[in-house]
Amino acid sequence: MSIRPAQLALTSVFLIVMMACTPDSGPDTAAVSEPGTTAPNPETMKEASTDELAEQVARMGSIGFSYGGVFSPQGDRIAFVTNASGTPNVWMADSDGGNLRQITNLEDQVNGVIWSSAGDTLAIDIAPGGGLNRQIYLMPADGGTKQLITAGGEVNNWLSDWSDDGGYVSYSSSAESENGMDCWIYDVESGASRLIAKNQGIGVCTLSPGNRYASAWRMVNRGNTDLYLVDLESGEEQHLTPHVGVALSQSATFIDDETLVFATNVDREMLALARVTITGGKAGPLEILVGRDDAELAGIDHLGDGRLILNWNVAGRSELAFFDLATGEMTPGPALPAEIAGTPEAAAGGRQAVVTVSGSATPTDVWHFDIVDATFTKISQTPHDGVDLTTLVRPELRTYEAHDGLKLSGWYYQPAEVEAPGPMVLSFHGGPEGQERPAFRATYQALLQRGIAVFAPNVRGSAGFGKTFVNLDNGALRFDGIRDIKATVKYVTETGLAEAGRIGIMGGSYGGYMVMAGITEYPEMFAAGANLFGIVNFETFFAHTEPWMAAISTVEYGNPATEAELLQQLSPIHRIDRIVTPTIVLHGANDTNVPVVEAEQVVKNLETRNVPVKYVLFPDEGHGWGKVENRVTSDVEIVRWFETHL
Repeated sequence: MSIRPAQLALTSVFLIVMMACTPDSGPDTAAVSEPGTTAPNPETMKEASTDELAEQVARMGSIGFSYGGVFSPQGDRIAFVTNASGTPNVWMADSDGGNLRQITNLEDQVNGVIWSSAGDTLAIDIAPGGGLNRQIYLMPADGGTKQLITAGGEVNNWLSDWSDDGGYVSYSSSAESENGMDCWIYDVESGASRLIAKNQGIGVCTLSPGNRYASAWRMVNRGNTDLYLVDLESGEEQHLTPHVGVALSQSATFIDDETLVFATNVDREMLALARVTITGGKAGPLEILVGRDDAELAGIDHLGDGRLILNWNVAGRSELAFFDLATGEMTPGPALPAEIAGTPEAAAGGRQAVVTVSGSATPTDVWHFDIVDATFTKISQTPHDGVDLTTLVRPELRTYEAHDGLKLSGWYYQPAEVEAPGPMVLSFHGGPEGQERPAFRATYQALLQRGIAVFAPNVRGSAGFGKTFVNLDNGALRFDGIRDIKATVKYVTETGLAEAGRIGIMGGSYGGYMVMAGITEYPEMFAAGANLFGIVNFETFFAHTEPWMAAISTVEYGNPATEAELLQQLSPIHRIDRIVTPTIVLHGANDTNVPVVEAEQVVKNLETRNVPVKYVLFPDEGHGWGKVENRVTSDVEIVRWFETHL
């Protein structure tokens, strides 16, 4: 069992940060004069109402997050990332939650942390200005001087793994690739880095316990990934997951130098647990160990006693289970403290684990999981000053049909003490192969407090519902995904969940694309929009995004070299003159995933045509917001925008 599986880097690939999504709308406040009284001044009332909104939304937006907990090798301490100080930094606590303390105090955001086997050193992943040119440092576990081990500059790097013997740190890097994220290992003793696997597109490598092999996870195209076994001495590679068509394989975990387990949907619909046995340096065939028809396997860790802990995604909610490799028996795990969990990471001995937990009414925190007693203890204690968590709204899962009869689903949040139908905001997730799940969303809860309902759909192309569904929006099929916007509006209005004419639309990254597609394709349908770092023009996106992002996106969206006409038809910029919807646009200046030119095109056009538009640019953020101050600003601006226009 490695000190830190490569889940950190895989999370980096798929994470679409939605920390800055907040719109709100409520009924207009009217001044009512009673006989014998003086009518209030409307301007004074407006100012007071604005101050109340900002204060109320700021309390919600100030709720931070903590994630990515890892045990020290001795199992007595837990390091994790939290933005409790305002910017994501490394903090530490004893395994019982005591002695909580801050280890780094950086202006730049920390994305992840792993621990050396000796316990005296941490590797940390830092994002300058919140951008994707992340760099990796080593530093003493109790704090101190950092040592840069990557190239710096504009090179992209993702921290992956630390070998069991403490000799090597593995990471992915664009240092010597025009359009890929290659696999590298850093020799701690010599201070030298070595390229171990070239990747077209992106790749992540995990080291085997004896440093004989690495598993190379590769995404050449979104929705289609593979695993390879790399011999670290000879460089020879063996393809572990050959398949026809598309398939996903991920979450590779070495049990020892002879056994690799992972999640895959090769020759099946849902991600299941698989194993490959390595004999005499040769990998045997893929063997499915256990799967579920109603859930996808989201993560794996090895307890060290012949058992695995599995994390199942069941329509968006998490369920834990244990799997015995010797008997092939799967047993259910305990109920979680909230709806969603990351994959628990076990400490040596397999008696305890650390897990990130989030829920619709539960801020994202790091928890200690006592496997023997089946109990959970919160470690990070993310503050929620001025917010009573018991008053937060939990959603209902609703299902409905698309124009072609396809079953869609979404999470419906109804404000307390407000009768439907009323104002509503539709929120579209990023990805496109992301998934809307009932996680803690400060933006949603802020909207709900202002009397605005939220409906967050999983339209075609979303992950979590099988291999077929996630690929239903590739290329020209994206037109059907755009039609799902109309189907969603039809559902919420015909069922009385929302009032026609008082519906807003918001989303970040690909969700921002859906916002722009919605207000250009259906210009009279939405009363307001909030586009957070969204794509508007595929020509400029492919020209300016990171090379590895462009390389993996040609099947998902279309190939600019051979399908320029399709990409033009799919780009909202070419219908932008149809927009009449008041739109707020928010972007990070250091975003190289969806470059800021995407936002600038929208703002310039709407300003020229006198369509109500507001532009909020964060100079110290990239693809999403990590700093509490910026999250609060974003939330207040979006909520005020929707309250004004709904």
